[in-house]
Amino acid sequence: MDRLLPMFLRRLVRRGSFTVTTAGGKTHTFGDGSGPPVAVRFASAKAQRAVLFDPELKLGEAYMDGTFVVERGSIVDVLAILFGQERVAIPNWALPPRLLRYLFRRLQQFNPRSRARHNVAHHYDLDGRLYRLFLDGDEQYSCAYFEAPDQSLDDAQLAKKRHLAAKLRITPGAQVLDIGCGWGGLALYLAEIAGAKVTGITLSQEQYKRAQNRALERGLARDTTFRLEDYRDVDGRFDRIVSVGMFEHVGVGFYDIFFRKCAELLADDGIVLLHTIGRSGPPSITNPWIAKYIFPGGYIPALSEVLPAVQRAGLLVSDVEILQLHYAETLKAWRERFLAHRDEVVRLYDQRFVRMWEFYLASSEMAFRGGDMVVFQIQLAKHKGVTPATRDYIAREEARLRARERGSATPLRLAGE
Repeated sequence: MDRLLPMFLRRLVRRGSFTVTTAGGKTHTFGDGSGPPVAVRFASAKAQRAVLFDPELKLGEAYMDGTFVVERGSIVDVLAILFGQERVAIPNWALPPRLLRYLFRRLQQFNPRSRARHNVAHHYDLDGRLYRLFLDGDEQYSCAYFEAPDQSLDDAQLAKKRHLAAKLRITPGAQVLDIGCGWGGLALYLAEIAGAKVTGITLSQEQYKRAQNRALERGLARDTTFRLEDYRDVDGRFDRIVSVGMFEHVGVGFYDIFFRKCAELLADDGIVLLHTIGRSGPPSITNPWIAKYIFPGGYIPALSEVLPAVQRAGLLVSDVEILQLHYAETLKAWRERFLAHRDEVVRLYDQRFVRMWEFYLASSEMAFRGGDMVVFQIQLAKHKGVTPATRDYIAREEARLRARERGSATPLRLAGE
């Protein structure tokens, strides 16, 4: 086994300076020597063998368990080297588990109501103090919109809400449905700044309670309604529908249901705005480590999987914007904030949990930097002409909303300053 690992890494790592100490105590260095040197060690032969035969699942598990140890640099440096190669190839002997995962991917993404609720609870019903340690002050747990390289996370998250609101073209009193409302930040923004009447739905008990409390604290309880409800069970008619960071939990087999529900709920002159992580390549599978430990039932779609369901629902695509590196910067900020509060997270959970979340944030960041992960913002309507003929209106709307923010009665940035 000590021979097989170096043989594979010699073919994989052509860039960087990557030193590996095997479980048997032998040290090998790979790459062209460029960049900061990184050194790792396998603490057990079992972990080394597992990572070699199923790296997509077992590397994260070994790091969590402390059997894959980073001795120089950090886990994000390790992943930067691995994602930074010209061709990230899986060894032939590791292809069978990947093929099986592809064949059974629809089963992994099968999200009826009961399973969807359970999957959401797995991630979003963790101790609320955890999220407040690393998110911005408005608790936005989705890709920020960095208008400038040096923009703070709080300002970039505010810019994201403003950008979404501008594309929605909300008029005062408009009825808005927020599918997957999180802790309520976007809904509160749309009510306070854009003058909308917002209904936010979530399957997370923690998010539901937090969103309700925030609406009361901000004096917006009359303009915002939050419900514990599955999108499939919503009734009514809405001028605007927005969904941010929720579509990743729908599953390919439910895309037709999702978009037909949006079409059913949308007014004839309405707009749907979908903000979701997507992949720039062809359809694939959910990373097995992410599916097991972070987002069970989740899947990142290719655009080719989304648009046919949109068309079958009778909706028109009026605009598509692809954010390429914004989520990488968002995840970097989250990772740095999370690690700055490492001791507090240990007190909430334990060291294994900290390593699990560090790996999650680092691997996700690298997937956006060197992999095929991007963010889609897809604007939909029932008829042509609902939005202006050119995209100039987005900047004009953003300027109008920015002016209203300055006159807001409540601060829009609450932490991280």
